[in-house]
Amino acid sequence: MKILFYDAKSYDIQSFERLLAQYPDIKIEYTKSDIDPRTATLAEGFDGICAFVSSDLGKETLEILHQQGIKLILMRCAGYNNVDLEAAHNYDMRVMTVPGYSPEAVAEHAMALALACNRRLHKAYNKVRENDFSLSGLMGFNFYQKTAGIIGTGKIGAVMCRICHGFGMDVLAYDLYPNESLKNLVKYVSLEELLAQSDLISLHCPLTDATKHIINLDTIKKMRDGVILVNTSRGALVKTEDLIEGIRMLKFAGVGLDVYEEETNNVFEDRSEEILEHSVTARLLSFPNVMITSHQGFFTTEALSAIAETTLENALCFRAGLDSPNEVKA
Repeated sequence: MKILFYDAKSYDIQSFERLLAQYPDIKIEYTKSDIDPRTATLAEGFDGICAFVSSDLGKETLEILHQQGIKLILMRCAGYNNVDLEAAHNYDMRVMTVPGYSPEAVAEHAMALALACNRRLHKAYNKVRENDFSLSGLMGFNFYQKTAGIIGTGKIGAVMCRICHGFGMDVLAYDLYPNESLKNLVKYVSLEELLAQSDLISLHCPLTDATKHIINLDTIKKMRDGVILVNTSRGALVKTEDLIEGIRMLKFAGVGLDVYEEETNNVFEDRSEEILEHSVTARLLSFPNVMITSHQGFFTTEALSAIAETTLENALCFRAGLDSPNEVKA
């Protein structure tokens, strides 16, 4: 079985190659190019392709993959909102994901962003490097006995709830499907109550039509003044222009982002100079209380190993014609 691995980074190759000896029936070729209608023709002669959440797997790309005989799309991530599932179903393609590679990795990064924003660690680091040891502009607040609001309580959100509880915080949660394992740890409330009562709000929900721009000017106005907002889930959960307006309104003590709306187009790698001049994400960087990281929440040794193992197991399921709990239906 031959797999073409798109958008391969050195760390991806290392994590997969470490395990491939255990999967002698699977052969992988790697390309630095991400998949889109221009590069989909590279898949000729392969049985399946491996892609990421920022890859272009819209209808046009899938049509070309269908012409190349591709029947399997392996997503080396939990998200699949970039995949046209209806088109994949029409072309008899199976789409498989890695739904739970390391919830701890992402949740720990979310808390790291929250702490860094609160205690102004990025600003303190730069001040000290310039031999300025003054405390001006570095005031934060205790998380102990404050309220955390967690939007989305799946695997990652549940870990974030436990982390916040460990800090001595009261934890509110909003989810259409409450997590039974958290019933003695969190209080499920409406979105409006969570926004109004939380000192820290962290997003951990999938991107759907219902959740797109769940953070917008209306919801921002319902938040407490001085709130910290963290997003390590999907960029489009936040309407960036409205977030900028909220920052200008002095609504936020800090904003920590590991994902951004423009990320879906790979603009940061392909057009870096243009981004620096024109992107709304670059405008966010101009605010001193905003910390942005490069979608690294998942980026731990344990997570990369789990992603590789689950992806290869998904490929084996496909090869054997077996059902998989990781398959996404149209």
